[in-house]
Amino acid sequence: MEYNSQRDPLILMEYGRNVQKLVRYISGLEDKEERSRLSQVLIHLMKQLNPSVRENSDNVQRIWDHLHIMADFQLDIEAPFPTPNPELVFSKPQKMEYKKGELKHKHYGRNIDHLIASAIKMENEEEKEAAIIYIGKLMKSFYASWNKENINDDIIVRHLYEMSGNQIDLRDKLGTNETLFNISNFKEKGPDRHDRKDNNHDKRSRNKRRGGRRRR
Repeated sequence: MEYNSQRDPLILMEYGRNVQKLVRYISGLEDKEERSRLSQVLIHLMKQLNPSVRENSDNVQRIWDHLHIMADFQLDIEAPFPTPNPELVFSKPQKMEYKKGELKHKHYGRNIDHLIASAIKMENEEEKEAAIIYIGKLMKSFYASWNKENINDDIIVRHLYEMSGNQIDLRDKLGTNETLFNISNFKEKGPDRHDRKDNNHDKRSRNKRRGGRRRR
């Protein structure tokens, strides 16, 4: 009896040991034309064993790459795709660097910092002011999601001043505009309560009329 511990290790477990044996058998054939023909047959079998594969070029090439991987990249055949480079197949992905630096107000997120930095660089004063007001509205909506209490515009103005390195100062606008960062447009408005009441009344009236017609 042959135990799995005595067999060659499986290279790609999703195809099983029998497919791996077939790959080794095909690799040992001397006739290149016969190797190519049997490889085409084996590719169709591998597609059936891997239901996630669909008929598009990317997934088909992936199956051919799996065939070469199980053959230890030594399979010389006529194939629609070139033999993959072992260094690229087994290369480790580059380490992702995390953003460094602490956020002053984490509930706003790092993208708000980027938006503020972009707004500071704007040269057109009208576009710059419009961008800052929009950023303030975003900050107010984020703050409202994080803290359910009512928030005043002066808090957003102060945070904008701090996060911009004292380059965005809207304190003089607070006295002239009580709704500097109006976020009503940021939220979906539901139907008015009176409209909903009228709609429900109309539905009940229609249901009563339908019930009366059925009884007749």
